[in-house]
Amino acid sequence: MRALFPDSASGEPSGLPAALGAYTIWGFLPLYLLLVRHIPPFEFVGWRIIWTLPLCLVIVALRKQFPALRQALSNPRAMLALLASATLIGINWFVYIWAITANEVYAASLGYYLNPLLNVLLGTLVLGERLSRLQWVAVAVAASAVAILAAGAITTLWISVALALSFCLYGLVRKRVPVGSLPGLTVESVLLLLPAAGIAAWYAQTPAGPAFGTDWGQSLLIAFSGVVTAVPLLLFAIAAKRMDYSTLGFIQYLAPTIVFLLGLTVFGQELRPVQLFSFLLIWTAVGIFVADLLARGRRAKAARSVAAR
Repeated sequence: MRALFPDSASGEPSGLPAALGAYTIWGFLPLYLLLVRHIPPFEFVGWRIIWTLPLCLVIVALRKQFPALRQALSNPRAMLALLASATLIGINWFVYIWAITANEVYAASLGYYLNPLLNVLLGTLVLGERLSRLQWVAVAVAASAVAILAAGAITTLWISVALALSFCLYGLVRKRVPVGSLPGLTVESVLLLLPAAGIAAWYAQTPAGPAFGTDWGQSLLIAFSGVVTAVPLLLFAIAAKRMDYSTLGFIQYLAPTIVFLLGLTVFGQELRPVQLFSFLLIWTAVGIFVADLLARGRRAKAARSVAAR
């Protein structure tokens, strides 16, 4: 896989394919959540964690990464960082699932439109990454679009802010912790397993009983949550390690755009003119950012060609 997607500037593998894969899966996640929307969100998060761990362990075994997993488990500093990232992603999962099942699809979409702006801010302030002038123009255009969207969604703004902040901080922690993508995700699943099991046990004592184990179709859907959780998170962690955080943030606009379109089509939510205008502004910003990246890539390639002569 590393040889298929080399980074044009350094010869190192690019994180772009992994980022596109992760955000595409997340973009279409509401379609899956429609199938399980009758399950209480808090209980579903518990089962989602429970079923993520076995899949992670299987992949760890296939990739022979148990030594790396043991190394992570024996590193107190890494464990503390992964406890923080596990907590952040747990919060993110619950808020997102609740928002989709409550039909607050645009609020969820707005949260992930906010997130890239926070990525850019943290990338420049915390990681010392630099943006070109055109990229700052793109940030300003996108910020204006998000501000317009937020002004019309004050009552649900907490959903958007919680989603944006929790996932932004999660990505920052995972970028800086010295643990591989898969071992890190496995450790996060281990750390969340006990509270997840407690949640499942609590719901099992309620009159409705547990969501898992009473119906084969529903049980299979719940078990599939491990796949839709582990695969995109693993891809995201790979991308976060290999890409500038600021660039990764703008690629993330793919997911909320898909969610936005699903809200308009599948969920049948009304699209107001202000939302359409904001949507167009956001894609203008993405176009500016990507065009600048491509131009810089061409200049770098030309410079390397001249230096090689």
